[in-house]
Amino acid sequence: MILCVRFHHSHAQSHDDDGDAVDAVDVTPLLGLIEDISPVVQALPPDSALVDVRGAQRYFGQDAAGIAAVLRVRALAHAGAGCTIGVAGTPMLARMAAREAGRGTTLVVPDDERAVQRFLAPRPVAALPGIGTATARALGSYGIDTVGKAAAVPLSTLQRVIGTRRGREVYEKAHGVDGAPVVPNAASRSLAAERSFPRDELDQERHRRALLSITEELGVRMRGSGQVCRSLTLTVRYADRSTTVRTRALREPTAHSGALTAAAYRIHESLGLQRARVRALSVRAEDLLPAERATRQLTFDPVDDRARRIEEVADLVRAKFGPQTLFPGSLAA
Repeated sequence: MILCVRFHHSHAQSHDDDGDAVDAVDVTPLLGLIEDISPVVQALPPDSALVDVRGAQRYFGQDAAGIAAVLRVRALAHAGAGCTIGVAGTPMLARMAAREAGRGTTLVVPDDERAVQRFLAPRPVAALPGIGTATARALGSYGIDTVGKAAAVPLSTLQRVIGTRRGREVYEKAHGVDGAPVVPNAASRSLAAERSFPRDELDQERHRRALLSITEELGVRMRGSGQVCRSLTLTVRYADRSTTVRTRALREPTAHSGALTAAAYRIHESLGLQRARVRALSVRAEDLLPAERATRQLTFDPVDDRARRIEEVADLVRAKFGPQTLFPGSLAA
């Protein structure tokens, strides 16, 4: 069985004094704690990890839910972190279960075909990992709006509707098929961060503040690891659990927080969310590459040059005194 563990602050209210957004707990320092239970661990930054516990079940003499309980107690005792855990037979199902589980709880999807179909059937097609809004919209135009309906459609029909490769992908995922293994120490090709709102949020200014906080975090993390990204993906999760995903290529590879923030704002504005009740926003920096391999177009813009010099100094201060030492002034308002 596979565990998908999402770490968060253990206290019940993990948002700031203004109630703007919730910060997840960085998974990186907790990997050693997980490896004490099972060595087959794959980090899913910023706050999650996949754990193959089949060997641990034999060692501890417990089922996967019991292992999840052990991990929860250890994370709280050693790191003061809470856990939301999904348990299933495949990484895909475990990740979906972790998203559906209540905060601080464990949701188990038994490794049984009927149980898997009961879990998947009522969920929207867009809830399947890797299935974007365009594919979901195309399927919805034919009345295929849930995973259960997609599973009932013949493979050949799905392929005629959305293409050969995408049709097979939807068909297999709708039946719970996932051949991806848990890869220990897998090199990350992307970085992500998320902010959740304590209540369904319509205020566009709060959306922008959350995006500013996210892109500032991503920029600091990429610069700290000597990386840049070539594209950003914004995921918006709504009150009804549906999502919108948009990916945009950047003009040039960058880890500059200002450029990342501007790109995230442009994607957000293009969605027209004035009346949308948003539950969470996440941004993923994708197509990572070493900073030394990237080229930068000189702009001779004194404002941009000044911002980058300030950023370099701020990174030095954060490295010495901690990541929360400095942050954009608008986040303190």
